[in-house]
Order: sequence, then structure tokens, then C-alpha cells
Amino acid sequence: MKEFTRRDFLKTTAALGAAAILPSELARGAERMEDVLSSPIFQEGPGGLIVPPAAGLPITGTFLDEISHDIPHQNWGEKEWDADFAHMKAIGIDTVIMIRSGYRKFITYPSKYLLGKGCYMPSVDLVDMYLRLAQKYGMKFWFGLYDSGRYWDTGDLSWEIEDNKYVIDEVWQRYGHYESFGGWYISGEISRKTKGAIDAFHAMGKQCKDVSGGLPTFISPWIDGKKAIMGTNNLTNADAVSVAEHEREWNEIFDGIHDVVDACAFQDGHIDYDELDAFFQVNKKLADRYGMKCWTNAETFDRDMPIKFLPIKFDKLRMKLEAAKRAGYDKAITFEFSHFLSPQSSYLQAGHLYNRYKEYFKIK
Repeated sequence: MKEFTRRDFLKTTAALGAAAILPSELARGAERMEDVLSSPIFQEGPGGLIVPPAAGLPITGTFLDEISHDIPHQNWGEKEWDADFAHMKAIGIDTVIMIRSGYRKFITYPSKYLLGKGCYMPSVDLVDMYLRLAQKYGMKFWFGLYDSGRYWDTGDLSWEIEDNKYVIDEVWQRYGHYESFGGWYISGEISRKTKGAIDAFHAMGKQCKDVSGGLPTFISPWIDGKKAIMGTNNLTNADAVSVAEHEREWNEIFDGIHDVVDACAFQDGHIDYDELDAFFQVNKKLADRYGMKCWTNAETFDRDMPIKFLPIKFDKLRMKLEAAKRAGYDKAITFEFSHFLSPQSSYLQAGHLYNRYKEYFKIK
């Protein structure tokens, strides 16, 4: 009996969907996928993996989302955070990124400047706690800048420059002595054609590097794909960007910021799974062109459901990490471990995802 290979599977599914003609750029990604899947079906054993293990890029970084506007707080103290850092360390995470130091009036540390602007006093200094825990577990902590919320209200990122002029200097004076302070995250989440993006990223990135003696900076924008639906009730975006448009627009942005932004981690959840190779190849090509590191923000929450937001199905995460490895990405980070991948998350499914991840990457 002829062995049924992955190539046979791909050809069969392609025939069934022949009526749907792929754009040329997606066809190139599909051809590359066919090469990857041409080997016989892997079989680990009864109930085990039927895909090759550890074929994806492992997650080595995570955001820390303690100031959020769309996922619930878990109300952890230092004991719970210490345990979570231990879980992170167990799967190889070496980088933690505070996604933002404040959002509107809620802040993560007792900033004299932001308190003077009417922000609320936090009950604990989260920045100090994260830096101490990062140091304890041999990780690097990246500080996420302040988000006033005005960008989300106006669509203009230039609003964020003024507040962060003070926040950047204040934070470095207060916490720069920590060995675990490893870099800066410029926290404006943008996509294409965002007003003031190049000037804002450049101004904030330059100040971060100047004040800290050149510590690295990175951004994590989103691709304006079919799942970029913002606050609507739809599950698809009718005006999704093409691969060619994405390349042209981000070439312009990278050209304007590459001297002060060291890495870009595009969020991977706004495009479909059969588009990953095409977009990822473009992202890597652009990063290489401008001497930037190409990371992926491998989202561990599911954008395919009407419920916002639940832990992602393991196979979806696996496919995204495998595409990142095929594209030659430098690092995978995630949004975000504590809610969607941690064994102690308030979501029961997150612990199961952690177990599947460890099985796939052969982590004991």
C-alpha cells in the first residue's frame, strides 16, 4: 500500500479548494509550505504527536500585561509573580517586557511626573518588583513606555512624545542601576499609515538610547490583515492589506526609524494561517535590509472567536511558530504568558496550552 505523505495531503486539500485562487504572493508561501510538508507523516506513538516536534521557533520572551484595557487582571502579588517567573524560566523565557508603564490614569510605579498629571497612585511598585524578579531568574527586563490613551482617541501617535520625555528620564534615574534593565519597548501599537508614527518612534527611540547609553529598543506593530477588526463585531476586515502594500508601507517606516529602533516584533494574529509565510518573508527581508532584528509577537490568545480573549488552540500557535522559524526570525516573544500560557492563569485552558507546548518542544 502506498504511504500517504504530507505532499499527498497538501495536493488533496488544494484540489478541494481549487475554486479559491491564491494571490501570487500567497502561492509562493504555499509552495514553500509544500516543500516543508513533503516528508512522510511523523508518528510519535499512540496518542502522541503526528507532526515533527520542536519544528517551530521557541518562545523566549513575553510581555507582562499588568496595565490592560481588554483582558482581566489576575490580582497577583509578588508571591504569584515569583511563581510565574519560575514557570517562564522552565520553558526557556529569558526576556520579559512590561507592555506599558501606564495606561491613561493607571500606572505601574509611583511616577512623580504622572501623579502630578492626575494619574492614580499604584499600591505597589511593579517596575521594581519585575526588575528584581528578572534579576533573580536571570532574565532581562524591557521597560514599556507610557500610553496616555490619546493616540487611541485621535489616531495620532505624536501625542505620546511629550509625556514620555519625562517618563524615560525619570525611569532611568530611578531604575537604571538594575543589571536586569535590558532595554526599552516603544509601546505605541500601530499599523499602516498611522499619523506621526515615524517621528514619534524616532523621537522616543532616540531618547531611550541616549539616556541609557544605547540599550536596545523595539516595537510591536500589527499587520492590517483580515483579522484586524479593532472594536467591531465582525471577525474579518474587508480592507485587509496586501503583501505588496504591507512591504511598501513598512519599508518607508523602517527607513525612518532603523537608526533608533533595533528590533520589530509584528503581532502575528491579524493574518490567516495560510498567509503567514508570505508576510513573514517580507518582514524578515525588510528587517535585514535595515539592519534590524526580526522578532515575532506570537500571540497566545485566539482572535478567531467572538469571545475576547481566550487562550489559543495549540495547533494555531504551533503553525505560527513554525512559520517564524521557516522565515529565519531571530526571536519569538508572546502576548502574553501570564494570562494565556501560564499553569497558574485564571484561564484553565492556559495550563493545558503550557503542557502541550512543553510536549512539542520536549521540555521536561
